Amino acid sequence: MSEGPLLKLNQVSVYYGDFCAVRDITLEVRKGEIVSLIGANGAGKSTILNTIMGLTRPTTGSIEFDGKRIDRLETHDIISLGLALVPEGRRIFPELSVLENLIAGSYIRKARQNKQQMLKRVYELFPILEERKNQLASTLSGGEQQMLAIGRALMTDPKMILFDEISLGLSPIVTSKIYETIKKIRSEGVTILLVEQNVRQSLAVADRAYVLKAGRIVLSGDTKDLRDEEEVRKAYFGA
Repeated sequence: MSEGPLLKLNQVSVYYGDFCAVRDITLEVRKGEIVSLIGANGAGKSTILNTIMGLTRPTTGSIEFDGKRIDRLETHDIISLGLALVPEGRRIFPELSVLENLIAGSYIRKARQNKQQMLKRVYELFPILEERKNQLASTLSGGEQQMLAIGRALMTDPKMILFDEISLGLSPIVTSKIYETIKKIRSEGVTILLVEQNVRQSLAVADRAYVLKAGRIVLSGDTKDLRDEEEVRKAYFGA
């Protein structure tokens, strides 16, 4: 683990007009961790990820990544620093081939230089993508499209990946395979922040978690401790 956090949000609030989507969010992710951000629909989880990536601007507060302040940078500059997002709904390019989708992820300078190396890494993680590299992305199953979205993020050669609702619409078997891949990606040195409605699965794989409620962090800690928290049990485990 590094001495300081790889990613740090300090009292970040985001407003859409008069509506406060998230308020005074302070969290950190250390190098090599998997951290889960859980909460009900509308709690502000995706807003936090979009704000980290520069897709939404914080109204107040600051965001640092790898020792640099990033909350006023453009998204492509944030990606160049080593952050990548696997968005909710995958957002692949359906009329491009699998290979063209992957190559689209390697547009930043560092990734262009390592394109073949990163492509080999993606194919080792997801052999089905190499088998289907010339197929249109629209012909893939939902699980394969999610693999493609993860592969595209890996093509940026990131230090950290943000995952937004990766199990949405997937079968339990496919979801388990995706989570096994996430653990493997972490083992190769990539830090992970995971937003997920599949709370059991995300708490099983994460080191630490933050619980969001109505735009605020109401609980945080090691996942083994949070699984025993009464509020988490009642909200997510029906006990």
